[in-house]
Amino acid sequence: MGILNVTPDSFSDGGQHYHLQDALEQAASMVQAGALVLDIGGESTRPGADPVDAQEELRRVLPLIEAVQDLKVLISIDTMKPVVARAALKAGAHIVNDVTGLRNPEMVRVCIEAGAPAIIMHMQGEPRTMQQHPTYQDVTREVKEFLFQQAEMALQSGVPSVMLDPGIGFGKTLEHNLRLIRDLPELTAHPVLLGVSRKKMIDRLANVPDAKGRDPGSIAVHLFGAGVGVAMVRVHDVPAHVQALKVWSALRSV
Repeated sequence: MGILNVTPDSFSDGGQHYHLQDALEQAASMVQAGALVLDIGGESTRPGADPVDAQEELRRVLPLIEAVQDLKVLISIDTMKPVVARAALKAGAHIVNDVTGLRNPEMVRVCIEAGAPAIIMHMQGEPRTMQQHPTYQDVTREVKEFLFQQAEMALQSGVPSVMLDPGIGFGKTLEHNLRLIRDLPELTAHPVLLGVSRKKMIDRLANVPDAKGRDPGSIAVHLFGAGVGVAMVRVHDVPAHVQALKVWSALRSV
């Protein structure tokens, strides 16, 4: 899954693909490199991010969703707002990626009405404040219980399929993140999406302040995830990840 943010303030690529032509060129490059899904978002969910109203979010994402239809690739809409998800699906998106984990019943209805799969993510709190004081008694147990509960609710309600995202960096300390990654096999009763690309935990572990320099560490985590059964990884650098996964796959098949 290639990350395509059409925002001025995302933590790694904010503003880089804010204009339609730049975003379209990046989308084509990702697909050519081997991305199976493009995850398009118009509102930053980095720690401390301010919310964006629905009309502005739609203004950012709808033209790009319409423009990438010729690429013949699956499109996920990365949004917390049911109104944005509904419009994006009508414009040609296929999947709803909800960082609030389908807590809003209206988002569930949107998925059911469109017959759209959902990605259910765990987040403690909300983006503006989630990293202030993350607290868990048992992070793996609490994240697993939430994700499995939401998955069961969604599937029983009529959402055709779900993928679970433990939400690395979303209301978690470094220690929480590491524990969740080590315990990923506990989540794989459902397909799991892992997204660690360029996140702050790579800086904390390897002293890489510049987000764009964190791809090697991101690949390391994502290869670990693939080895324990993760179904998909969400990344900024598609060519590097595709290359790494091809080599990793070949080594495992020897």
